[in-house]
Amino acid sequence: MSDWGLQKLLTWTSPSYPTGAFSYSHGLEWAVESRAVRDAEQLVDYVSAVLARGGGWVDAVFFVHAWQSLNARATLDELSSRAAAFRGSVETALESRQQGKSFLEVTRRAWPHPALEAFAVRNARVAVSHSVAVAVSCAAHGIDLVPSLSCYLHSVAANLVSAGARLIPLGQTEAQIAIARLVPVVRQVCADAQDSALEDLGTSAPLVELCSLRHETQYTRLFRS
Repeated sequence: MSDWGLQKLLTWTSPSYPTGAFSYSHGLEWAVESRAVRDAEQLVDYVSAVLARGGGWVDAVFFVHAWQSLNARATLDELSSRAAAFRGSVETALESRQQGKSFLEVTRRAWPHPALEAFAVRNARVAVSHSVAVAVSCAAHGIDLVPSLSCYLHSVAANLVSAGARLIPLGQTEAQIAIARLVPVVRQVCADAQDSALEDLGTSAPLVELCSLRHETQYTRLFRS
């Protein structure tokens, strides 16, 4: 991967990229409210579940297949439709779709590419998941799959740790230790996703999904999911 490709990838997965990621907690806010997550260790467990068995795992597999299908338009559009629908709650669907829409809008203007533009035009009237939007952008700009997926998953993990640091709360050092402990999880999910067929795709993180459902009616909320 070129230095120029690396710069794009770091920009797109940066917390400063305007997708609104900071406003979502993927149900973590309820987990903290209910005392299911009370410290850094439990936060790592929660984020690991999201990445390895929940929405993060689903996103990783769709990311791989979308990146590989850039030049197969019908296949890519079908993948995109399935990825946008593959959510267990209203709020996690909003989380994925809103970030996907924002990512496409910004990237098309700041980092245009004909393949990305064609994808966005074809899917202008339907929801696009964040993972697919990032995957298509990376593939269109010639950024290799493994670093693309690794950075995407790292950004998901880092965002959730940031939310946890504010909610629990945690100190900055504790938060960085949590991110460091999630590195092997990200690495393993990245490797497993490359060998996963869409026909076998599913989740096994029911408590995470329940936290998201309970968050929908949580009395006081800082986050949108």
